[in-house]
Amino acid sequence: MKTQNNFAALLLGVGILLGLTALGYLLGNAVDRFKGYERTVAVKGLAEREVPADIVIWPIQFTAASNDLPSLYRDIAGSSARIEGFLGDQGIAPEAVSVSLPAVTDKSAQQYGGGPKAEFRYTALQTVTVYSKQVDKVRAAMDKLADLGKEGIAFSQNNYQGQIEYIFTGLNEIKPQMVEQATKEARQVAQKFAEDSDSVLGKIKRASQGQFSISDRDKNNPHIKKVRVVSTVEYYLSD
Repeated sequence: MKTQNNFAALLLGVGILLGLTALGYLLGNAVDRFKGYERTVAVKGLAEREVPADIVIWPIQFTAASNDLPSLYRDIAGSSARIEGFLGDQGIAPEAVSVSLPAVTDKSAQQYGGGPKAEFRYTALQTVTVYSKQVDKVRAAMDKLADLGKEGIAFSQNNYQGQIEYIFTGLNEIKPQMVEQATKEARQVAQKFAEDSDSVLGKIKRASQGQFSISDRDKNNPHIKKVRVVSTVEYYLSD
């Protein structure tokens, strides 16, 4: 009876051992297959496009000086009217033009110590701003503005607040095509990687779209914008 029990225990032990061995083999294969599924490659795809700006903001600044304040304001009003007339002659709509309040400085109120007296007590800076979607027409007017300078209007140059600004607002219209282009570029890079590594390119595991950036094409052509986006895509690889 005892011999039979020992034999049965031996068979049970052998069975358990064989079962554990088989289970380990199966788990090992499963892990290898799982690792194979997790072989991936992450690549980036770039899309760039040059587009013309569709809005221009043109601050036209000029200065005036006088010892008589009412006379100064009359000069400013006259110069502003001449600038508005010039812009109208260039085909720029009146609603695209706005005139700000002049910034007037009383130099006698700023006089300290015994320094030399300023030639003119009052100086003023005036801004006439053009905000228009007719970029080409406004740019053409810029080239002719010097003619008004010959008539006695002192335009202010190299002022940070007077810098011309060009804006592109059509990003949403070109986004889908650029994302598609960036994704295609990424897939081409991944396909080349797969071929070089004797692998087969699989499906996308994850993808992320980078932020769109809009910048001037170069400092001499700020009215031409460069739109750029980089997409990151991770693909599965298999043997």
